[in-house]
Amino acid sequence: MSPLVGSDRGLIDLAEAAAERFETLQVRAAFLARDIDTGQEVGVGVDRPMPLASVAKVPLALVVADRIARGEVDGGTMVTLSAAERSYGPYGISAFAHDATCSVADLMLMMLGLSDNAAADALFDLVPPREVDEQLAEWGVEGLRLRHRMQPMYDYATRVAGPDFALATQLAVEGRRPGGRHVIESLDVERATVGSPRACVDLLVRVWRDEIAKPEATEMVRRLMAKQVFTHRIAADLLADDIHLAGKTGGFLTLRHEIAVVTHPGGRVAIAVLTDSDRTARIQNDVDLAIAATARDAVEALASRRF
Repeated sequence: MSPLVGSDRGLIDLAEAAAERFETLQVRAAFLARDIDTGQEVGVGVDRPMPLASVAKVPLALVVADRIARGEVDGGTMVTLSAAERSYGPYGISAFAHDATCSVADLMLMMLGLSDNAAADALFDLVPPREVDEQLAEWGVEGLRLRHRMQPMYDYATRVAGPDFALATQLAVEGRRPGGRHVIESLDVERATVGSPRACVDLLVRVWRDEIAKPEATEMVRRLMAKQVFTHRIAADLLADDIHLAGKTGGFLTLRHEIAVVTHPGGRVAIAVLTDSDRTARIQNDVDLAIAATARDAVEALASRRF
């Protein structure tokens, strides 16, 4: 079992229960939940690096938003995305049948709200992955490396599996190597965009506290993350009129992730749940529900310790 983290004995017990929940589902999971205001936290394998898939769109958005706030990028600039050349993806402009023109600011909305890969890669045209990675390092962000655009995730998989998604998923399970290495580059911790739960939570905390980038940039990221339309993971057990959630999912082959900040009547909790399944089924709703249950338990436990 991965190392357990908890600010007290009860939270360590909660972390152990969460770890057992994922092990029962044949899922390798790492998560961390932290009360932004008190610093109390609970987690499992919090420093384990994992390929981030679309969770990488959050640091990209932060860097682009910072450049907009500094006047280095114009959020109103119109960008045309060619239907023949744009990146693959099931949602947003990626799924459009024709060429599309969109402002930089609205590309950010599509990227964070719908996890639009074409929008993300259009933003990478403005700020390449190396520049995003260098900016993160300059800000002192540790445990997170941004190495590639979104389209290479699929290119790396088709390079070894061709267009057969089932074969790619099978290779995602069978192609693991020691130390997080993998036959598919986008699942290899030395070549993919990676982060740990601690790195993701640290980033969220700094964004929510306005302790990184320009305040106008952090406000923009918070606002756009709150527009995410997907509610099948962290939000599933936390939907209520008095709970506000701003999150970003990430999924690719066996990966099912989400990072989020949950604002409830008693405070704010930053959460990162990163999972990698040992099963090859395309649909694994039980994993999504396990992420939801883990987030709910963590929020409730941390909230109870405020009183």
